[in-house]
Amino acid sequence: MATVVFGAAARTLGERTDPEMHTDPEVTAWIRIQIWIRSQYNIFQQVVDFGEGGPVRCSRCKGYINPFMKFIDHGKHFICNLCGFTDETPRDYYCNLGPDGRRRDADERPELCRGTVEFVATKEYMVRDPMPAVFFFLVDVSMNAIQSGATAAACSAVAQSINDLPESPRTMVGFATYDSTVQFYNLKRHLQQPLMLIVPDVQDVYTPLETDLIVQLSECRQHLEQLLDNIPTMFQNNKVPESAFGAAVKGAFLAMKSTGGKLLCCHLLALDLYLQGKSKEEQMFLLEKKQEAHKLLQPADKTLKTMAIEFAEHQVCVDLFATTQSYVDIASLSVIPRTTGGQVYYYYPFSAVSDSAKLYNDLRWNITRPQGFEAVMRVRCSQGLQVQEYFGNFCKRIPTDVDLPAIDCDKTIMVTFKHDDKFQDGAECAFQCALLYTTVYGQRRIRVTTLSLPCTSVLSNLFRAADLDAQFTCFLKQAGNDIPTTPLVQVRDQVTNLCINILSSYRKFCATVSSAGQLILPEALKLLPLYTLALVKSVGLRVDGRIDERSYWISRVASLSASFAVPLVYPRMLPIHTLTSKAVIDQETNDPLMPPPLPLSSEHITEDGIFLLENGEDCLVYIGNSVNPDILQQLFGVSSVDSISNQFLLQQFDNELSRKLNEVVNYIRRQRCSYLRFRLCRKGEPSGHLFFSYMVEDKTPAGLSYVEFLVHIHRQIQTKMS
Repeated sequence: MATVVFGAAARTLGERTDPEMHTDPEVTAWIRIQIWIRSQYNIFQQVVDFGEGGPVRCSRCKGYINPFMKFIDHGKHFICNLCGFTDETPRDYYCNLGPDGRRRDADERPELCRGTVEFVATKEYMVRDPMPAVFFFLVDVSMNAIQSGATAAACSAVAQSINDLPESPRTMVGFATYDSTVQFYNLKRHLQQPLMLIVPDVQDVYTPLETDLIVQLSECRQHLEQLLDNIPTMFQNNKVPESAFGAAVKGAFLAMKSTGGKLLCCHLLALDLYLQGKSKEEQMFLLEKKQEAHKLLQPADKTLKTMAIEFAEHQVCVDLFATTQSYVDIASLSVIPRTTGGQVYYYYPFSAVSDSAKLYNDLRWNITRPQGFEAVMRVRCSQGLQVQEYFGNFCKRIPTDVDLPAIDCDKTIMVTFKHDDKFQDGAECAFQCALLYTTVYGQRRIRVTTLSLPCTSVLSNLFRAADLDAQFTCFLKQAGNDIPTTPLVQVRDQVTNLCINILSSYRKFCATVSSAGQLILPEALKLLPLYTLALVKSVGLRVDGRIDERSYWISRVASLSASFAVPLVYPRMLPIHTLTSKAVIDQETNDPLMPPPLPLSSEHITEDGIFLLENGEDCLVYIGNSVNPDILQQLFGVSSVDSISNQFLLQQFDNELSRKLNEVVNYIRRQRCSYLRFRLCRKGEPSGHLFFSYMVEDKTPAGLSYVEFLVHIHRQIQTKMS
């Protein structure tokens, strides 16, 4: 299923379901596109095959047939809902109209009764045969990677994930390792064992035996399993500290160039023999002196951007698993995943004990989630609107299309529009997203989602139907896009002003007459100030965060969906020492009944309690100094908090409280795209400071308390009103 969420605002306002659009020229209109929804993917997919002629389209704007096109003249012609052009209905697609003006077969044709449908693509849509499902694994075997356990964890994760690759004769795999050189492996079945091929020249990397480096999974499974089992032992005495990441990625690309596919990299170090960009740590003092610290979040080496564009042109998507214990320059390394439709996974500080399970689960979900390859997307809209800009992880080579070497259910793309004409009150405004892609089984499809919305000149209708999560996602993505190029003070002010402008417009045009001393908030957006404050205090907009953490935050929000945007800056905090002794299973959904979340304020944290804070990626567990030892024994198997490691694996013990905690945690993990890892937080330690840094409703050096922020918002609204 696809979701397209429309947003417009009195200077940006998100809406869902039956939203309406205001036509004020200052309003920003935008849609958020998520090609698949995880929870609904197993619903029967509507695939329509029009044969060699391909799907019916408007001859003017090339929009695809959809439920909102109007058939006239007894069904002999149809009017395009995007451009208004009248087309003749193809003879083999003709059908009489019923008394209600609809085609008599409308309910029998998915393309005429469903908002999302897939068409089988004809040869007209192909420049080559559909690509196979190619997965190339690249693992760092430098000295630090071996000693930290990252190499062993990566090999174990790949070995466990092999059985989850698509079951198809078209599924192909490749494998390589690297330190100061790049080691490729010939996995052909006729060899007695995998053959290592070393490329020592990292400045002019090449691929030996190109045709033998990527082979069918069914042909090389045994050799690949043997190799993955032997790699940690083969390099256990490796004393090479350098890591030629750039050369390794370039070499893997050369091997994949003819087919395309997914390149999954497990990387540890920042030092690189191929990319000669100056270390950002060396620049930090000068940049801070010049008050240009935001430039630290920009790529240091333009070589990576050039490489990324070339990768995208040949349909190679790169996913980076940064298993690091030090600075790795995420700002530079993330350029390739962002340009090729990939993703960055950041494990800091990497621990083989606590992060191996997370690495495996992240890798497994990466290759099994609903996804497609070699995709091209175009968004069309009604007359009066014009596509302005795209935000997300993709490569854009021409103004109208975005290239996506890979697209999956965890990625969203935001599209903004500008008004170039007025709309009639009560008229319909249409949007259509068309994605041409290849399935993991080699089928070429066109996935089309169409949305039609009524227009209105009544601003209160807009606020009434506002979607808080969608609106906040727009804030988040705009901030993430601006951080690398704009001083943080300005970004924080811009975010705050967006909130003020929306609320002041509501107060001015929609609110009933009331006391000037009262803060009036629209019901649908009453938590917008809280989420705005949380964003201002978040990792990406704080000056005290590590450069890599902020760079990773920016990379993550670029393609983040609305359901994960709020937890990123306003995590869910649950008391786990008071899990009810009653039934915790919902009889209808079979999911655990979650305890009500607590506001993110230190006044709700007690020293005799245990609190779980989850942001969609990590679980921070704060244990007070006065917790009952019996509760510790039930949950963690120890009677003292000092006996628990800072990074630990949650276990299930033979008692009711432990069982319920595991049910809650597993339910949260099913909700999130990333496997949650646990960190223990103690008061008075750096881990405790990390936990309390998420208490965004408190007054901190990073900003106002929630009450103070509401007062500030109110004063600014009063100033604008006067």
